[in-house]
Amino acid sequence: MWATGRRWAQRERALLWGVLVAAWEAAWGQLRYSIPEEMPKGSFVGDVAKDLGLQLPALAYRGVRILDKGRTQYFALHGKTGHLVTIERIDREQLCRLEDKCVMRCELLVDGEMNIYGIEVEITDINDNAPSFKEVEQEEKISETTAPGSRFPLLKAQDPDSGRNSVQSYELSGDEHFSLAVQTGPGGDQRPELVLAKALDREEAAFHELVLRASDGGEPARTGTARIRVAVLDANDNVPVFSQAEYTVRVPEDVPVGSTLVTVTATDADEGLSGHLKYSLKKVSDIELGNFHLDSETGAITLVRSLDFEESDSYEMEVQARDGGGLSNTAKVEITVTDVNDNVPELTVSSVQSEISEDAPSGTIVALLHVQDRDSGVNGEVRCSITDSLPFHLERSFENYSRVVTTRELDREQVSEYNVTVRAADGGSPALWSSAVLGLRVLDVNDNAPVFAEARYSARVPENNAAGALVLRVRAWDADWGQNARVRYRLGEGRVRGAPLSSYVSVEAETGALYALRSFDYEEVREVGLWVRAEDGGAPALSSNVSVRLVIVDENDNAPQVLYPPAAPLAAGAGWAGVELAPRSAEPGALVAKVVAVDADAGQNAWLSYELAKATEPGLFRVGLHSGEVRTARFPLARDAARQSLVVVVKDHGRPALSATATLTVVLAESVAELLAELGSAASAAAPGEPAGSLTRWLVLAVAAVSCLFLAFLLLLLALRLRRWRRSQLLAAGSGALRGVPASQFVGIDGVRAFLHSYSHEVSLTADSRKSQLRFSGASCCDTLPARPPPDEPAPLLGEDPAAPSQAQPNTDWRFSQTQRPGTSGSQNGEEGGAWPNNQFDTEMLQAMILASANEAADANSTLGGGTGTMGLSARYGPQFTLQHVPDYRQNVYIPGSTATLTNAAGKRDAKSAASSGGNKKKSGKKEKK
Repeated sequence: MWATGRRWAQRERALLWGVLVAAWEAAWGQLRYSIPEEMPKGSFVGDVAKDLGLQLPALAYRGVRILDKGRTQYFALHGKTGHLVTIERIDREQLCRLEDKCVMRCELLVDGEMNIYGIEVEITDINDNAPSFKEVEQEEKISETTAPGSRFPLLKAQDPDSGRNSVQSYELSGDEHFSLAVQTGPGGDQRPELVLAKALDREEAAFHELVLRASDGGEPARTGTARIRVAVLDANDNVPVFSQAEYTVRVPEDVPVGSTLVTVTATDADEGLSGHLKYSLKKVSDIELGNFHLDSETGAITLVRSLDFEESDSYEMEVQARDGGGLSNTAKVEITVTDVNDNVPELTVSSVQSEISEDAPSGTIVALLHVQDRDSGVNGEVRCSITDSLPFHLERSFENYSRVVTTRELDREQVSEYNVTVRAADGGSPALWSSAVLGLRVLDVNDNAPVFAEARYSARVPENNAAGALVLRVRAWDADWGQNARVRYRLGEGRVRGAPLSSYVSVEAETGALYALRSFDYEEVREVGLWVRAEDGGAPALSSNVSVRLVIVDENDNAPQVLYPPAAPLAAGAGWAGVELAPRSAEPGALVAKVVAVDADAGQNAWLSYELAKATEPGLFRVGLHSGEVRTARFPLARDAARQSLVVVVKDHGRPALSATATLTVVLAESVAELLAELGSAASAAAPGEPAGSLTRWLVLAVAAVSCLFLAFLLLLLALRLRRWRRSQLLAAGSGALRGVPASQFVGIDGVRAFLHSYSHEVSLTADSRKSQLRFSGASCCDTLPARPPPDEPAPLLGEDPAAPSQAQPNTDWRFSQTQRPGTSGSQNGEEGGAWPNNQFDTEMLQAMILASANEAADANSTLGGGTGTMGLSARYGPQFTLQHVPDYRQNVYIPGSTATLTNAAGKRDAKSAASSGGNKKKSGKKEKK
């Protein structure tokens, strides 16, 4: 009972040791199995999935497979069961001919983990081969004088099996003269020898037939036989003797075919036929017979086929020398093959990734390589390296396996693809090498924001553009790839004149084309600033902004607008609108009227010019090209019609130019009666069916209106005189070049004082309405400052201050220079010969000066109202319209001003005109006294 328990304990310990060994081997990546040879295809070898702890569903997911190294594959992994099975018939004798223990190795790769597991399968022998003799029939020649007990070597039986399945015993049968002796060699092999048991007698029997049987130890045992024929010879006293009992030679594996490797020599003391020797190979396999040749006469062993150290590194043969008498002797020949570096390292890519993300961390496994060299020693030592300076290096993995891993993060924008060349070189001299190229594509990560081609964009857009017109294109590039590089555009938030920016412009998301959604008006919007955002298609998306500036370019889309004379209304009194008076005694150049127009455009589109298009008397009047002033061109003649109709065309400088017309009616009259008669006749012509009483009523109303206006003029003139006297008192304290000029002649505009020109008409009436006359005085001409009246001038009119200081002659020292004169380049007597301002700043300054002049002229200086229906009667000529009802065009309107030049000649002419006017007033006064 105690012995039985002890045996169970021993079995448990053995089983435990077996489990521990299996666990240790699995932990170190080794699996070992054992199967017999000659198993059919599909035979079970081992449960790999169980031994490695792999779940069956994960086999396909992890990519578990047997590596193919270019040789015949005998094993495969069953994907559904995880079993290792055979796929070829395995013949141990063919695979492991010279090895006692036949072990086959393969590698199992788990792609998902980049791990390698070694598998060793031991192929155990079965008794599938019977012993055989190389020569089924052997012949031995023995002299009859041979003493009993002599031994003669026989051919060994060959059995490819191993162990007990190989040759175990020999048996001899057939004759009593011979027996069998079996000698055991140093390696345990058995050598049969024929022993002469009884002396031979040739005369009794010349031949003896024997049967040699060899048996193996298999179950059941297999046998092989050979027939031995012994010929009895006459006496031969001497046996051949070799010079060496054993011949040893070392040759490199690359020795040329046909080379003599070794020559064996033997001698025989006999003479004649008994001393003639012949050499033959006795103990030799098929390999030796195929590789070497023995010359039977000379004993030279030559190479028949190239040697390969990797196939076999040594060969053993027995050479027999036999004389003509049948006596023989043997010698052993051992040929050792030395290795030569004749095998290139074999580099195999076991597993590789074709794609890798650019943000993969350092140390990411890219490929698994296997390298081997069939050479031995230094020639078989292989070193692997990466040829180029790339962000990869090699790490040793398992036995002859290496892994290619990254050394840093990759950047697809710098390098999108890598061709990694791995070079394997052995340690031979010269070294042999091989290489493998790994193609690796870097996958993109959205790590780059779009970049615009320009830092900022700007475009000029003409106004009145068509809705939907293309303005410009913005373009941005993204260094990423695919969806991460797909750029889409959109507008930033903003407002223009209180409206959303998206109602003015839009951007096409794919192309970046910017379109105008509405027609722009330069007079409303002059510039539009916006932001365009470019956003890629990554997740998360990256974006960048660029500023876009749209400058609206003005076009000539506004025609000039005539402010004075105003358009005639459709009322019954339309005939009174735009009526100007001119005395028949007016000199050439006398100011009659002024056309005032504005243009809503800017720049040269707002530069206006005036042209007399139509007149009753073409040569009687002329119009200033840039000022719009209507002046007499010659002395009015008696034949000239009293009522003159003038059509003035106002044009801008746009392309094409736009224009407007103004119609003026100028009446040539020397008295009120003539004027009223002319106007009455005009009214009668306009309404021929109206009765004469109605015309009389209108004439009475006109006289009453003129009288009222005259009284208002006297009161206003008195107020102006008082105001002028007060201002002269204020200016008397200062000394300057302009002390003698009334302050009313200047107006300040942003520090610039512009000279204004006054236009005055003096009126005197007599008590007799039938002889009432209108006298027009040129005391204040358009080209000069008012001059001091000469000493012989009569007393001032009613309403003037006699004590007011008279105005001195203009000082020629402060005359305006060519560059200081208002208007265009200081042209004289109108701007017809002048040039327009060459920049918008000068234009706007002149516009502001002219508007200020118009305001000053309209400020309490008009005596007769200056509006429509006043027949143009005024003591100081002005624009004759109220500027407070006119929009401010100072920013984009240019109304050229006067270009008068201060000269003494002009002053004298004004003085002369003033004198004649004064004479008329004096004469009229005398009539009143009467």
